[in-house]
Amino acid sequence: MQLYLPKPIKRTKLRTFLGKQYYRSKRYFYWYFHSTSFAKELQTQKKLSFLVKNHQSMLLRPLMGVDMKLQEQKITNLKLAIDRMNGLIIKPNQTFSFWFLVGKPTKKRGFLEGLVLEKGKAAIGIGGGLCQLANLLHWILLHSPLQITERWRHSYDVFPDARRKVPFGSGATVAYNYIDLQFKNTTLQDFQLNFEINETHLKGELLTNIDLKENYEIKENKHFFRQEDWGGYSRHNELERILTDKETNQEIVREIIAQNHALLMYEPFISSQ
Repeated sequence: MQLYLPKPIKRTKLRTFLGKQYYRSKRYFYWYFHSTSFAKELQTQKKLSFLVKNHQSMLLRPLMGVDMKLQEQKITNLKLAIDRMNGLIIKPNQTFSFWFLVGKPTKKRGFLEGLVLEKGKAAIGIGGGLCQLANLLHWILLHSPLQITERWRHSYDVFPDARRKVPFGSGATVAYNYIDLQFKNTTLQDFQLNFEINETHLKGELLTNIDLKENYEIKENKHFFRQEDWGGYSRHNELERILTDKETNQEIVREIIAQNHALLMYEPFISSQ
């Protein structure tokens, strides 16, 4: 893994604005004119029978230089988002799209200001904090046979690890609507997403109507920090997925599912608080 990362390019506000409008227009065009079958059916009264994977993440985590109010308001944003996908049934050949379900986060719809990341720096934006939901969902998906068809990596590692439960690079970033998280059900069985927010955690689970025959394990390899020749630091790793047979515990296949490269916005090797 010898990829060297260039120094970030500083784009003007106008260039950034026009770029967003262009890619958002492309996404709208895709939604309205493509033949993709998007999952939309919510089944909240009855859960499917078999658990594939569950996970939880802390709602409030002190971050250096970040107002805790933004994290508290994030909870409102998360609740509004999971209301649009809680109990979602993904049938064979259907596609899940994060933004197709959640829609545009606006004040009119009740979304509040929260933490967003722009060019590697913490900023404030309406609907901020929804990446936590995308991160949790992507981690769950990695432990399933569902095919991830669109996932965007974080280009920057903004905060040092603080009680991190999953490997670096296992999350997914989202930004309405051109940076999406999508997956397709290429199997012959149904799957269901369920979410819950309690006082301390965001919880999610993936269920199915036919028990899987395989176990999924994610392993981190080749994790390291490096100083680039222009002075900045970068972080790298690769994620490997290992499938084993549930009955025999025999390994079926190993595959590299992601190679992650991100610029650090903090000095490496400092202790996290």
